[in-house]
Amino acid sequence: MNTQLFARAIGSIGPEALQRAELGRRLYAIQPAPEVHFDGRDRQPITRDDYPQGKTATEEYLTSDGESLVSGGADASIKLWDLEQRENAQQNYTNQPAATVKKTRSTHQYGVTHVSFYPFDSQAFLSSSYDHSLKMYATETMAVSATFNLDSDVYSHSLSPIADHLLVACATQHSAVRLVDLRSGASTHSLAGHQRSVLSVAWSPHEEFVLASGSSDVSVRLWDIRRSANSLGVLDMDDAVGILGEDGLGKNARNRYHGKAHKDAVNGVVWTDDGKFLVTAGHDERVRVWDMSTGANALSHFGPIIKNSHLSTLLPLLVPSHLLSAGKQVMFYPNPKEILMFDLFEGTLLKRLRMPGATAAATQGKAAQLNLRNRTTALSWRAGDAGFLSAHSDGAIRAWLPRMQEDVQAEDEEAETAEGSEDESRKRKREALDEIFRDLTKQKITFT
Repeated sequence: MNTQLFARAIGSIGPEALQRAELGRRLYAIQPAPEVHFDGRDRQPITRDDYPQGKTATEEYLTSDGESLVSGGADASIKLWDLEQRENAQQNYTNQPAATVKKTRSTHQYGVTHVSFYPFDSQAFLSSSYDHSLKMYATETMAVSATFNLDSDVYSHSLSPIADHLLVACATQHSAVRLVDLRSGASTHSLAGHQRSVLSVAWSPHEEFVLASGSSDVSVRLWDIRRSANSLGVLDMDDAVGILGEDGLGKNARNRYHGKAHKDAVNGVVWTDDGKFLVTAGHDERVRVWDMSTGANALSHFGPIIKNSHLSTLLPLLVPSHLLSAGKQVMFYPNPKEILMFDLFEGTLLKRLRMPGATAAATQGKAAQLNLRNRTTALSWRAGDAGFLSAHSDGAIRAWLPRMQEDVQAEDEEAETAEGSEDESRKRKREALDEIFRDLTKQKITFT
């Protein structure tokens, strides 16, 4: 850090470069933060009816706007957490829910599959569930303000961060992408093209009418909702050329209406925040990166370490690009009992973040993957701390924050000060006892 400060002082780098360097340094220093706890044990008793079809009863899904966190569980509970309550970053702190959705006939009856803040105003948030519904809540009252029945399990949903159309795309057990209009309160229409269940959907962050979807039919489709045919085509893992072809004019370009994005179900679809790349995750235990200017496979390879076998949506977390140097992108991937940090374009493993208490053996092998309680179900970026939060199938929410060298030094100094204070206190007590003993020995004692 001193090097960057000196470079800034002599004018060799600008303030933005200094900020990026510091943020990048903090990013690579992210570690588990066991001093931050989330305690939501005020849940209502769970019954088997809360989680149909053998789904676990402890899964958590979460979303954060930097100041608040909303979590949803497989027991149909939804909780709001205030992330600004912690005052001293060096002290242990236990977060308690600021508010809880009371379970009534109007709330979810089965497990929550996905939660998200309304992108234009954090005073509202959305949730989807295995009870076939998408719901909107008022953050202030935690009351249901709208319910949409989609007649099939809803695996995930997405609302555009830039569009004025207020259409919520829903990935459901049905083979068509469902669009719900928040203005009219109706399910406007469906986007047909997939052959099996849709598991993940995501709106483009730069093109308000463009949508991507992943399905258990192993395909990833792109849609333009303004077109009568809607579908722009599919992504093909064997296509490293794209729609522009080898010469930029269409030579050897592939047919965009046929192709496989993965060899098995696709349950994760995420855009980079500049809209230039799409990241997909599949049950073939591969993560693929796509150049969205051409639709070509960017051929990033992350090795055999990736694990992914559960039906529910699994979304890699992409670090906001303003925290990184130009042309760089970092991805956090939720593996069983650990979170993997990769260079998105090179596929290089940068860091392996294991859950507190997890051993290397607990993160590897088929047994670890099949143990449902090992799963990391969701990741959400925490802007204020340059860190993130994770939700897990054992019901836990964990914080991951940067721990810098200066933080370690400050903790060591604080420990030494505390130890010195304790030694000084012991010394004073010992001196007081010695003085009492001396006074007693100086007294003349007469025995009669």
